[in-house]
Amino acid sequence: MNPTDLTAVQIREQIGKGSLSAREVTRAFLDRSDRLEPQVHAFLSRSTEDALLRAQELDDLQARGQSAGRLHGVPLALKDLISVRGMPCTCGSRILENYFPPYDATVASRLLAEGAILLGKTNLDEFAMGSSTENSGFHATNNPWDTRCVPGGSSGGSAAAVAAREIPAALGSDTGGSVRQPAALCGVVGLKPTYGRVSRYGLVAFASSLDQIGPLGRSVADAALLLGVIAGHDPQDSTSAVEPVDDYLNQLEGDVRALRLGIPRELPTEGMDSDVLDSYRAAITTLESIGVESVEIDLPTASHAVACYYLISTAEASSNLARYDGVRYGFRAPGQNDLHEMYRRTRHQGFGAEVKRRIILGTYVLSAGYYDAYYLKAQKVRTLIARDFDRAFQRVDAIAMPTTPTPAFRLGEKLADPLQMYLSDIFTITASLAGIPAINVPAGFSRDGLPIGLQLLGKHFAETTILRLARAFEQATDFAQRRPPLE
Repeated sequence: MNPTDLTAVQIREQIGKGSLSAREVTRAFLDRSDRLEPQVHAFLSRSTEDALLRAQELDDLQARGQSAGRLHGVPLALKDLISVRGMPCTCGSRILENYFPPYDATVASRLLAEGAILLGKTNLDEFAMGSSTENSGFHATNNPWDTRCVPGGSSGGSAAAVAAREIPAALGSDTGGSVRQPAALCGVVGLKPTYGRVSRYGLVAFASSLDQIGPLGRSVADAALLLGVIAGHDPQDSTSAVEPVDDYLNQLEGDVRALRLGIPRELPTEGMDSDVLDSYRAAITTLESIGVESVEIDLPTASHAVACYYLISTAEASSNLARYDGVRYGFRAPGQNDLHEMYRRTRHQGFGAEVKRRIILGTYVLSAGYYDAYYLKAQKVRTLIARDFDRAFQRVDAIAMPTTPTPAFRLGEKLADPLQMYLSDIFTITASLAGIPAINVPAGFSRDGLPIGLQLLGKHFAETTILRLARAFEQATDFAQRRPPLE
């Protein structure tokens, strides 16, 4: 039995039965990562020795007839903007190259408390600002299905590591699609929970009213397992919701035949790849064949989502990234005696081009004379988008959209055209603005053999519904079973 062929749920079952040890599983994934990292470049740091020591401790615990919890012996990786004591937290930026957090993020604490083994931190677009993981301050990550292509972003390292079987599952963060979009381009499952469903304590902020941590895995069951561990109220996060947490994993197999699925009447098909559109239509047909009723809906304000998102998110980024000034922690430009010159040089040398672009835009829209015209108006549009979803969910239980307008594009193809890069998130941004949950599930392949995803959106705190629907689709197709031609 090769542990790297197993999902996180299957690994937990095999370790529980004694068929595998935590050390065997950890060693297998570390060895596979050693072989494939030169091609994929999914990780920024790995904790090989600490992971093996942790695995041995868990095996010793099991030998005494005890279990650490729901993730006993399951190796995981975290996007490198989630704080873990003793592990680097670079956010993919040179400005935090040597930063080690003195505490654990709440999600990290919850994973460790349930017996997870953290193998390392994965690559990302700098401060989660990007759609291709090419904006990392260290190196680009390659798509396991075609290493000439991007894995998506900003959680591209997590998605690529899961797709390449370097890790069974991982955590990413999703601000405007940064879990779902790379999950689609890498052919894995990625879930953005409802805003407030998962604590953001210990997540380095990009846009605080949008950021949400979410799981990536090779199966819907893996996403349900991880969500069940990390979800729930946290008094250390004032935006954390007090809603009760469902048993997501054990409620996956419910009947979906009574569900009504919303199909947006007008999708922005200009620029959409024909293979993506064909896969989307075929996915709707598949869902209808298993008893789901499709209903046309209207989302009239959705066409303004990209502009709305890039005003709100950049404004919040401008505020959140002001703390990286070379004074308290992180990089400081050497040889500067003047305070203002030190600020200027530190931020100039420490930040990459995309982060600078967004800080400039965000500072502009918050400035005197422009706040009402841009930022305030964007917040009003955000309210209208949320109301569109509220009206739609009065008629349907979930909504289906493509996850991305195209399959994975070539490395370097869109770096010179930021607008085209931003449009990669055109289908994911609306759920982020409305704060609702959404999941990507593998739904096909392009004629070039690249994965295509289906996105399912649900009501606030209705993760159980979209997980169940995604699971039913997963079982009705074989897309999630295929593996990239990477060895």
